[in-house]
Amino acid sequence: MNTLPKSITGPANFLDERIGGANFLKRNLRKIFPDHWTFLLGEIALYSFIILLLTGTFLTFWFEPSMDDVIYNGPYAPLRGVEMSAAYASTMEISFEVRGGLLLRQMHHWAALLFVASLVVHMLRVFFTGAYRKPREINWLIGIGLFTISLFEGLTGYSLPDDLLSGAGLRITQGVLMSLPLIGSYLSFFLFGGEYPGEAVIARFYSMHILLIPGILLALITAHLVLMWVQKHTQMPGKGRTETNVVGAPLMPAFMGKSGAFLLFTLGVVAGLATFTQINPIWMFGPYTPADISAGSQPDWYMGFLEGSLRLMPSWEINLFGTAHAGTLPLSVLIPALLPLGLIITGLVLFPFLERWVTGDRREHHIADRPRNNPHRTAIGVSGITFYGLLWLLGANDEIAANFHVSLNWTTYIGRVLIFVGPALAYFITYRMCLGLQRSDANVLSHGVESGVIKRLPHGEFIEVHAPPADDIEAHVLGKKPVPMLPAARGDGHRHVPPKEARSLMGRLRLKMSRAYGGEKVPLETDHEHEETSVARRDH
Repeated sequence: MNTLPKSITGPANFLDERIGGANFLKRNLRKIFPDHWTFLLGEIALYSFIILLLTGTFLTFWFEPSMDDVIYNGPYAPLRGVEMSAAYASTMEISFEVRGGLLLRQMHHWAALLFVASLVVHMLRVFFTGAYRKPREINWLIGIGLFTISLFEGLTGYSLPDDLLSGAGLRITQGVLMSLPLIGSYLSFFLFGGEYPGEAVIARFYSMHILLIPGILLALITAHLVLMWVQKHTQMPGKGRTETNVVGAPLMPAFMGKSGAFLLFTLGVVAGLATFTQINPIWMFGPYTPADISAGSQPDWYMGFLEGSLRLMPSWEINLFGTAHAGTLPLSVLIPALLPLGLIITGLVLFPFLERWVTGDRREHHIADRPRNNPHRTAIGVSGITFYGLLWLLGANDEIAANFHVSLNWTTYIGRVLIFVGPALAYFITYRMCLGLQRSDANVLSHGVESGVIKRLPHGEFIEVHAPPADDIEAHVLGKKPVPMLPAARGDGHRHVPPKEARSLMGRLRLKMSRAYGGEKVPLETDHEHEETSVARRDH
């Protein structure tokens, strides 16, 4: 198309006549976006955040962030006359007395779950395709910051209704703070305004939940989008796709139309969940009091790993100077609270730089990898998912024991073994699967694809006729490139001169790691001589 549509030229000319912005608009409104479906995963997080802002604004009109005691006299009969906090009473008012209040409150909760889930899935897409490599390391770090801060945003919002379930989570938070050596008690007193539960935590969480953390999230999302806009988009390998171009649809009108429809679809899904699927029925839990406990309580899914790590950890502690009075390090709380999330976040932050150090690859990458074509990276990612998933699953070991009629202790013992064995086993299986998929790709190129046509040869053998793969499939497979690695030793007469990077103990270790991680594991063969290639077995 040689001429720009009127939807672009009209606004461009309007602004150009007033502020001289025609060239800027024409250039950016025709920006090309890749058309692969995985690139819309990040859009879900953005749209969920928009829904969170709109529904959260609505809820602030009626929510009262106060822990002052009041007597409930609302329409929910089972709680009439019960003493509760003003925060819980105002949440009950939103649920039962404000028109549309329960729908908006449940939309807010579902959108929060979807926001964190879409962030996780988007990060996994970026990780498995290698889209974090140069020049996108900064955007990768911003994404990790978004994920980490969203966990704290969820924690603060989850605690605001001051019901029995959220109070149990708040008690765990206070226990984690108290486990920190030297500063734990000070942090707890500062957060709660005195001895637990204090009278200030709801008001302080409310300020963080609606002002501080959303402001940080909004700033990070803006920076993330600006960097994404400035840098070239990554795209999956395929026909006509190179490191210097982007194949897809322009922002106006194609991508905007698709994006607008996707926003409405996301809104419809969240509204449908809020309408037909009940979540967080605080009236069933009752108001929180420190003396009350409940069985079978579970946090929101993204905090389930913390619950699981606390349940799996043995009751270890260190008494400093040999006495409990001098100081105690409760490892049974400190390790599960800090180590699992610390391992995951630290690993995600360091991985792009560790991979570059191992492979020596400092080139820019705009073509995304197929996960199978970097088997070690994919296996590492699946190991991390397995580690997180096992902790999340075993956060419900009491429910598992009760529903499957097995010993609660045995679920704990088995979980302690699986948390080490599971990721290692997942790594091995994933690595072998990636190699198998690479061999399948090589087989498609060298022998063609199955046509479903059976042919009998003159000597009586039955074979299936294979046809050459379609151009787009072949280009997709041929987009594979060997994983970079450090250069090998150079020959110098009778000597082998090691590369500069491998002339120390750490360098030799780096070279061995590079040889194991990089290179071509399964070479592709593209020279098929005949259009019909048979790879069938004799018909027995």
